[in-house]
Amino acid sequence: MKGQGRMPAAVRLVEVGPRDGLQAEKTPVPTAVKVALIERLGDTGLTTIEATSFVSPRAVPQMADHADVMRLLRRRADVAYPVLVPNLKGWEQARQAGVSEIAVFISASEAFSRANLNCTIAASLERVAAVAAAALAQGVRVRGYISCVLGCPFEGHVAPSVVARLARALADLGCYEISLGDTIGTGTPGATRDMVELVAGEVGIGRLAGHFHDTYGQALANIHAALQAGMTVFDASVAGLGGCPYAPGATGNVATEDVVYMLHGMGIATGVDLDKLRAVGDDISRHLGRPSQSRVARALAARRAA
Repeated sequence: MKGQGRMPAAVRLVEVGPRDGLQAEKTPVPTAVKVALIERLGDTGLTTIEATSFVSPRAVPQMADHADVMRLLRRRADVAYPVLVPNLKGWEQARQAGVSEIAVFISASEAFSRANLNCTIAASLERVAAVAAAALAQGVRVRGYISCVLGCPFEGHVAPSVVARLARALADLGCYEISLGDTIGTGTPGATRDMVELVAGEVGIGRLAGHFHDTYGQALANIHAALQAGMTVFDASVAGLGGCPYAPGATGNVATEDVVYMLHGMGIATGVDLDKLRAVGDDISRHLGRPSQSRVARALAARRAA
């Protein structure tokens, strides 16, 4: 691992709670609650909020109301609302909903790709290429996800060279940004820094984002390592909502509140009001009937109660 790099002055956070966070919830969340969550997140200063997923209701029942969410959502001019699109059918539905940005996804693990997408990595890339081409032809921006970049629940170690090759492929398809996902949260800072630097050598650090799960308590440390490598965009989920339903044991997206607290403590601007964000996280957690998974939110609540 190379020496420490200079920290950025500002970071852009991509809020994934309404999609990646809620998709794993077993109890249906009312559409009105989802819409209110997205709108309140926009009021905190977040500028990118992943709103929903145009997937099959059979595959992810929680996202069955995707069209209604986008129809009812009062969209702010200063906020982007990307939606996840797995295939051309999903793209057509998203297009009809008037989206301006989509996200597509592939895996760096063959076994995970078969379990999650029911196809090989090569077939997944073909599917993504068709979706990206259709979206770009309509002037819709495309963001890419690569899952399992630091480990797979089925294969174990994933070679960084594979991640770099797939990042290059997504960039060539027109993805303006590629989010590198530690889907099962097994990554450590050294492995994170080395992987990010290798991938950045292929597509440029300015095209990369980090998506870290906190399964092993390493998410903030991994974000810090990625910051040292020059990364300035990170995905996070309010109240630590969610995980991946296809990755055994992989619970806990890193909480947006915890990321904001760390970054602000380092003097790195996010544009996010932490107090407003904490209130949003507390409210959605109460609706789900459990405490917020944000350590910062719990600590602030304990301080107020003392």
